[in-house]
Amino acid sequence: MSTWTTEAINKITADYNRSADTHLIKLELPKLLGINIYLKDESTHPTGSLKHRLARSLFLYALCNGKINQGTSVIEASSGSTAVSEAYFARMIGVPFIAVMPDNTAHSKIELIELYGGRCHFVDCPTKITSEAMHLAESLNGHFMDQFTYAERATDWRGSNNIAESIYEQMQDEPHPVPHSIVMSAGTGGTSATLGRYIRFKGYDTQLLVVDPENSVFYDCFMQKDRTLASKIGSRIEGIGRPQVEASFQPDIIDEMMQVPDAASVATIFWLEKIIGRKAGASTGTNLWGVLEVAKRMMANQQTGSIVTLMCDSGHRYMDTYYNDDWVSEHLEDLTPYQKQLEAFI
Repeated sequence: MSTWTTEAINKITADYNRSADTHLIKLELPKLLGINIYLKDESTHPTGSLKHRLARSLFLYALCNGKINQGTSVIEASSGSTAVSEAYFARMIGVPFIAVMPDNTAHSKIELIELYGGRCHFVDCPTKITSEAMHLAESLNGHFMDQFTYAERATDWRGSNNIAESIYEQMQDEPHPVPHSIVMSAGTGGTSATLGRYIRFKGYDTQLLVVDPENSVFYDCFMQKDRTLASKIGSRIEGIGRPQVEASFQPDIIDEMMQVPDAASVATIFWLEKIIGRKAGASTGTNLWGVLEVAKRMMANQQTGSIVTLMCDSGHRYMDTYYNDDWVSEHLEDLTPYQKQLEAFI
């Protein structure tokens, strides 16, 4: 292994050691008697999202497998947050970075990628980003990071302070330390794979519910056990949902999946802001809608326990979309029915 590779790995490891773990926020919802809801705030990572963990793991995986060397151009297919985090690590080790993304990606994400020294390469259709990234990597003799293939294997699911281990350690002193359920949405499928594997490895009595937005084939893949499914339409909830079944998606370790309407996801982030005074991205709304559905079932069955999910990123990245009334009116159905359901929890 070259001196440059050793130094690159050391730089990434040092960055990890400088980062404190993300907070686990308990939501105050008095109407949920005996049911506690927790939100792990991944927006506090240096690059502002859950994808910071993924990008760090992908870079270490590629470096240790000899795929990235001094001067190697790194290319990724990403709608935004993964690219932001990968641009950060690419700059850290001094390699060029190019993000291939749909031309309607939020401007704030584009600006962050460029802030970290990355370059954005746009395509007119979300379903083309992977093929274009592969072509670009080949033409530049670079490395296609391929988050949708390698997310589930780049992270050590048995521990090493992965997100699952972190959740259970932070829950140790809570009234219900072993969660009844962990709820997670799927983008690459890497996080849900880590959670599901860790739950099984440790023998925890926790259910893994994976929630899926509209225009995503993950739910249908889970129900039909068919990995060949594809859609011509991309997800409107940035960062989650896919038009094809990605290699990192592991349905066999998921206990249940649930489809969540996009309007419900967006209504839920407005509801969350009333409770914690902070804006979250719409994928957090997808997660929380699933959490509240689980809570309703538990109440109906007179069960008590805890439910954990993730705040994937900050809503400030989406001021021109989900937090823009004109955009919401144009792209989503009426939020009112979902807002009325959510009011019952406050």
